Amino acid sequence: MAAFHFELVSPERLIFSGAVEQVVVPGSEGAFTVLDGHAPMMSTIRPGVIEVFETRERSNKLFVRGGFVDVSGKGLTILAELAIPLAELDAAQIDAQLRAAEADLEDAKSDTARQAAAQRRDQLTELRGALNI
Repeated sequence: MAAFHFELVSPERLIFSGAVEQVVVPGSEGAFTVLDGHAPMMSTIRPGVIEVFETRERSNKLFVRGGFVDVSGKGLTILAELAIPLAELDAAQIDAQLRAAEADLEDAKSDTARQAAAQRRDQLTELRGALNI
């Protein structure tokens, strides 16, 4: 399989830059796979797991929480709000944070606090769900 250039960037850092054979992306309209020679396109991504195949035998999975995808003649670029390798996620820690977020939601005294707590709970729920993939 032919390789192409792929970059995954988060606000904090460049997470990956190199040649890959394929990338599976959780697009907002549904998951899609990018291979060498893919037609140019732009899309938004939904929270989910990106699977990066450097070779057929070697792949990495990362949880992403939203962002943008750009496929061009130069390759694939993903600008992610947040990107975390699945191997770095700790289920027990996420569960504890989820319980705390649910408690904050119940204790919220204003609409603003309630909305912030609900958003944090939803993000943690998505992150926890990524571990079950």
